[in-house]
Amino acid sequence: MNRFGKLARVIVLSMLLVAASAQLAFAQGAAEAGNKFSTMTAMAVAAGLAIGIAALGGALAQGRAVDSALTGIARNPGASGKILVPMILGLALIESLVIYAFIIAFMLLPKL
Repeated sequence: MNRFGKLARVIVLSMLLVAASAQLAFAQGAAEAGNKFSTMTAMAVAAGLAIGIAALGGALAQGRAVDSALTGIARNPGASGKILVPMILGLALIESLVIYAFIIAFMLLPKL
């Protein structure tokens, strides 16, 4: 496994640990306030995780796309024009997925 895969695992596990510890910290308050508080907490954690995971996945995907494109250009400099346009299109599509997750997370906020 390469170092980016190990880094991704460490980041995801640390995010899950933070999410689990936040739920435990508010466990007593949730029992006192009823079911609505735990639902609000879960939605807030879901919004934060959506943004975090989308940004992490988008950054890893963009890094791999640029790495592959630059490797291809380095091996065949004459093909840089044919590689550059699809790479930019792919980066735009990856970024649109991250922005879509960002918008969904902000759509959850008024429901809190």
